[in-house]
Amino acid sequence: MGELMTQAAGLRRRARWRRALFFGLTLLTGAAATAMMWDILHANGVSNLDWIGLALFFILFVWISSSFWSAVAGFVVRLRGGDPAMLGAPPAAGALAGRTALVMPIHNEDTARVAAGIDVIWSSLARLPEQAAFDFFILSDTRDPRIAAAEECAWAQLVARHGAGGRLFYRRRIENTGRKAGNIADFVRNWGGAYDYMIVLDADSIMSGAALVRLARLMDAHPRVGIIQALPLPAGRDTLFARLIQFATRLSSPMLASGLAFWQLGESNYWGHNAIIRLQAFAAHCDLPRLPGSPPLGGEILSHDFVEAAFMRRAGFEVWLLPCDEGSWEEVPSNVIDYAARDRRWAQGNLQHLGLLPARGLYWLSRVHLVGGVLSYVTSPLWLLVLLLSSSVVILQALHGHQYFVPGSHALFPIWPHYRDGEIAALLSLTGVVLLLPKALAVVLAIRDRALRRGFGGAPRLVASLVLEQLYSVLLAPAMMLFHTTFVISILAGKPVAWRAQERGDRGIGWLEALRRHKWHVIIGVTWGALILELAPHYTAWLLPVLAGMVLSVPLTMLTSRAQLGRWMRRRGLFLTPEETAPPAELAALEARLREGAYTLPAGRPGPAQSAGAGPPEATARVPAHAPLPMQAQPLRYVGVRRAAGRRSRRTHSEWRGS
Repeated sequence: MGELMTQAAGLRRRARWRRALFFGLTLLTGAAATAMMWDILHANGVSNLDWIGLALFFILFVWISSSFWSAVAGFVVRLRGGDPAMLGAPPAAGALAGRTALVMPIHNEDTARVAAGIDVIWSSLARLPEQAAFDFFILSDTRDPRIAAAEECAWAQLVARHGAGGRLFYRRRIENTGRKAGNIADFVRNWGGAYDYMIVLDADSIMSGAALVRLARLMDAHPRVGIIQALPLPAGRDTLFARLIQFATRLSSPMLASGLAFWQLGESNYWGHNAIIRLQAFAAHCDLPRLPGSPPLGGEILSHDFVEAAFMRRAGFEVWLLPCDEGSWEEVPSNVIDYAARDRRWAQGNLQHLGLLPARGLYWLSRVHLVGGVLSYVTSPLWLLVLLLSSSVVILQALHGHQYFVPGSHALFPIWPHYRDGEIAALLSLTGVVLLLPKALAVVLAIRDRALRRGFGGAPRLVASLVLEQLYSVLLAPAMMLFHTTFVISILAGKPVAWRAQERGDRGIGWLEALRRHKWHVIIGVTWGALILELAPHYTAWLLPVLAGMVLSVPLTMLTSRAQLGRWMRRRGLFLTPEETAPPAELAALEARLREGAYTLPAGRPGPAQSAGAGPPEATARVPAHAPLPMQAQPLRYVGVRRAAGRRSRRTHSEWRGS
């Protein structure tokens, strides 16, 4: 007990100075950039529009500076070979103390892909002596009876193939209350009492047996830890868009994760999958309440992971990010449209977190995580507003010209315009460093590691891939800015998102679909560009990357959704990742299973769960004995503004009555 208290005190000391350093440098960078911008604007007088733009500029520069300093911290940590403050390495051998349930919530998914992934995970785990400490639960919320039939057939095949009777279970709910979070809570309430931990997997998750055992050993060794989030690396997709995302994420994510872990330490976040959770603590403290009001901002909490991490931390348990880049993978959307559709769901869930910010008992860093989730989407309309304000200022200056004499001053000499060329160059340089240096640092780490360098195709191809990916990111950003702005406006206008299955696989986008989804982006880009070209042509070059991304959004989305183009790039050594050049056994096995088509339901073959008509699905249970673990959501209680406002209101009312 004394040793645990000493470790906790040492962790708190490290956390204080690391967070002071991180937040201090982040705010200082934002303040320095804003001071430069103010100096540039102040030279010729600051208008009301300038002041609004300056305030927004500070918020946005602080936001991008936070990513920059996380990347720098991660670079230093990786350069030094690791962080001594991370969770201590667990024992490498010996029986596991706790039992672990692998839980995979699914909803109208591609059954063949889900089953192949489970097959690979279970096979990898079965090769290890610790496999007896794990069971697997397929938690279905599927509404489509044909997909449900395929799920049950695939489950039966998996059990037969691996002799996993009594170890690999399938459950399909009649009512999918609470969506994914409710699906997991239903597992906890019915069978959570039989296990010490659960590892949550998405339908596209792949984890090696070694990674699963490592997470379980870490939980055994650290009883104060409630959640450990593994780092999922993207793999498995062939379209050009997906391969661009896979390349950029695989290159930078390990470094960024090390940087986040550096200053977050035991108050990190949970990303909803590829993570291990202590079940007793989760059941006691992490059941989600309903938010006041109706959707989209009220009702069931969609982005449950951030909230569960905050509640786990509120209960006194630590939440850790494990920046290890081995044995944990996921898939990414194959095209811009599906990527944006996923962001639409996440945007609503993250904006709901505004209602949790004043909740009592949350740690301040948990509130920072919630705010960060909101800013992930709100910054897009802020960037758009800054661009519109700057365009308006430039157009007004072009229309009215510079005011050489102040009316009524009777001055003999004109007020000449002032230019701050040095300050403009300095601000542009600082912005370039903040935006581009993190990827350059990631390249340095990759090149200095011989195996990693070879995994990315060698230094020349790595650098060429980075340059091309950066150019594409510049063109993609304006369309995503407009997508996110539309999402935020629709959510604030009260339009909730429908819960549909995520599109997976290498789906190509045709011209008509791309035009339908991007038509307003093209119209905005053409109109905006025409106005600038007509009224302030000298400003066109500054806006060209933004306008080009909007105008070219249709062909870019269509072309980058092509798997043939992605494979063509791979054959030429571009956008390679280590998972492609030397596939881990699990990813190679997944590809082989999918090629075999072992879990594809033959046409016309009936399934035991298939129901007639359009009525509710039949209850299906292929589960172990009941082992309940109670979960009860605590009502939200608020502090700060709401309580203070109530006290002020009562005091004002009493004073009014007494007067």
